[in-house]
Amino acid sequence: MPQTKKFIIDFDSTFTQVEALDILGEISLDGDAAAGSKLQAIKDITDQGMEGSLTFRESLEKRLEILQARKSQITDLIEALKKRVSKSFERNKEFLQENADDIFIISNGFKDFIIPIVADYGIKEKNVFANEFVYDEKGKIVDFNRENPLSKNNGKAETIKHLKLEGDIYVIGDGYTDYEIKASGLANKFYAFTENVHRPKVTSKADHIAPSFDEILYINKLNTKFSYPKSRIKVLLLENVHPIGIELLKEEGYQVEVVSSAMTEDELCEKIKSVSILGIRSKTNVTKKVLENANRLIAIGAFCIGTNQIDLETCQEKGIAVFNAPFSNTRSVVEMAIAEIIFLMRNFFDKSVGMHQGRWDKSASGSFEIRGKKLGIVGYGNIGAQLSVLAENMGMNVFYYDVIEKLALGNATKVDTLEELLENCDIISLHVDGRKDNKCLIDSSKINMMKKGAILVNLSRGHVVEIPALKDAIESGHLAGCAVDVFPEEPKNNAEPFQSELIGLPNTILTPHIGGSTLEAQENIARFVPGKIMEYINTGNTFNSVNFPNIQLPFLKNAHRLIHIHQNEPGVLAKINQVLAGYEINIVGQYLKTNEKIGYVITDIDKAYTKEAIDALKNITGTIRFRILY
Repeated sequence: MPQTKKFIIDFDSTFTQVEALDILGEISLDGDAAAGSKLQAIKDITDQGMEGSLTFRESLEKRLEILQARKSQITDLIEALKKRVSKSFERNKEFLQENADDIFIISNGFKDFIIPIVADYGIKEKNVFANEFVYDEKGKIVDFNRENPLSKNNGKAETIKHLKLEGDIYVIGDGYTDYEIKASGLANKFYAFTENVHRPKVTSKADHIAPSFDEILYINKLNTKFSYPKSRIKVLLLENVHPIGIELLKEEGYQVEVVSSAMTEDELCEKIKSVSILGIRSKTNVTKKVLENANRLIAIGAFCIGTNQIDLETCQEKGIAVFNAPFSNTRSVVEMAIAEIIFLMRNFFDKSVGMHQGRWDKSASGSFEIRGKKLGIVGYGNIGAQLSVLAENMGMNVFYYDVIEKLALGNATKVDTLEELLENCDIISLHVDGRKDNKCLIDSSKINMMKKGAILVNLSRGHVVEIPALKDAIESGHLAGCAVDVFPEEPKNNAEPFQSELIGLPNTILTPHIGGSTLEAQENIARFVPGKIMEYINTGNTFNSVNFPNIQLPFLKNAHRLIHIHQNEPGVLAKINQVLAGYEINIVGQYLKTNEKIGYVITDIDKAYTKEAIDALKNITGTIRFRILY
C-alpha cells in the first residue's frame, strides 16, 4: 500500500460484527433476573451514542453502571469477539498484515479487549488507541480512565490530531464519532461501514457508503486479494427460494433481492440488467430474450432438478454457468410416488372424499395390494432408479424404459420399448426430463396401449402427458386412476386460480407441483445450489454445472487465477500460452476442458503481470468471457 494512505478503523460494529459492551453485558448479567431489560437498556444507550443523540461520555457512564462487570470476564469477552470479527476483515487479513504500519484502530471501546483481537490480524499495539477500564482491588470495573481523550466527546478527532499522521487519511466506521473525525477536517474521506449495522444519521454524512471492507479496497484500487467486491454482486432470487439459500448468499456478502413469485419475460428482461446471479425454481423461463438483457449475469441457480426452463445454449454462448440440484429432492419425489401408487390402488382418495361428505362405503371392490404388481418406470434417472429400489423392497415387480442405457438396480428389468412397458404394467410412473422431445410422450395412442384398469402417475413435467386423452381414459374406465403433480399450464403463484380438465375426476389425485416440496428437500436444495454458485465465483470450479465443462479445481494458493471461457475452436489454448509467454508470465498450473460448444481454461499464474497482458488475453479471438480471481 502506498505510504501516503492511512486507514483509521473503528472497532465496535465495524472491525467486529457487534458492540463489545453488549456482549460483555450478556456475560456479566448472566443469571440476573432483570437481564433482559438491562441488556435492552445497554443497546438503546449504545444506539443513542452512535447516532449522536447522547454524548459519548454519558453513554459510557450509563452502560458501565448497568454492566457491573469484572476483569475476569474480559477473557470470556475476548473469546466471544474473536468469533465475531466482520467477514470482510477476515477475508482481507493478509492485506491488514502486509500494511500494518498504516492501519490504526481508534475506538471508543477498550484496549483491554481490542488489542488481543486485532493482534491476530497483524495490527500493532502501538497503533491501537482506545479507552482503558479502571478496576477496584477485587477486579470489578468501577470506572474508565477519564484523562484518556477517547473517553471525552470528540475524542477520536482529538486523538488523530495528536498523532500528526502524514498523507491521506481514510476513516472507516459505523458511528457518529467516526464522522466527527472528517467533520473536524482531519480526514480526507469518511466511509460509513454498513456490513453489520446501518445508521441513517451516519450514512447521510458519509463520503461513501461501504457495505464491506472489500468495497473500500476496490474503489481505492488496493484489492490485492479479491478481484471484485462481493457487496457489488447483485443476486435476484425468485419463487420463494428457501430462507437458508437466501441467508447463505447474504452471508457471502452479496446484495440479495428476493421476489416471492415468478416473473414474466418482460419483467425479467428489465430486472436482469444489473443482476450477476439469478436464482429460480421451475416456473420462471430464462429465455434468449431475457439473456440478451443480462449483460452482467455470471451464473444461474435452478433451485430444483430440471433446467428445461433455461435456454442453456444461449447461456453457454454468453459464458453464463448454470447449476441445479439433481439429487437434493430425489427422496421426496420417490416417497410421494410410492404414497400415490398405494392410494390409487386402494382407492383411498375417493373413500376419504366420501367420508367427508358423510358416505360410509366399506367395500374391497377395486382395492388392491401393490405387492406382486408390475410397476413400469419411464425414465431411469436419479428418481426413477431410487423408486425402483423402494418399490422392489415393497414386493413390486419393477420394469423400466429409458432412451439411454442404464444399469438395472436390484431385480429391475429393462425393456426395449416404451410400448412394451405400457402394455404389460399395472402402474406407470413417469420420471423423464423436460426436453421438447418429451412433449405428449404419453398421448392418446400410448394411453390406449396401457392395460385396462392400470394407473398413471406423473411427477415429471406437465407437457409429458396429453391431458384431454388422460381425462377420456379416466372417464371411460380404461384407466382406474391417476396422480398428477405437474401441468402444462400452472399458476405463477398461490394467489392465481388453478384450472384443469382433470378437476373432479374419480380416483384422481391432483397436487400443486409439490413432489420435491418437503422441508428436507428444500433445505438440501437451498444449501447445495448456493454452494455451487459461490464455489464457481470464488474458485472457478464448474463441477456439477449443467452447461459448462466440469472441472474440479484445487484451492488457489499464492497465485492469481485466470478464467478464460471461449468458443470451442482449435488453437485457443496455444494462443493463451503465447500471450503469457510473450509477457514472461510463469504458469503455476493449468486446466482445460471442453464440450461441443465452449472451452473452459483455468490458468494459475505468478502474481506479477501487467494490464496489457490481461487485455491481450481478453482480446484473443473466440473469447466469450474472462475473469481474474485473486
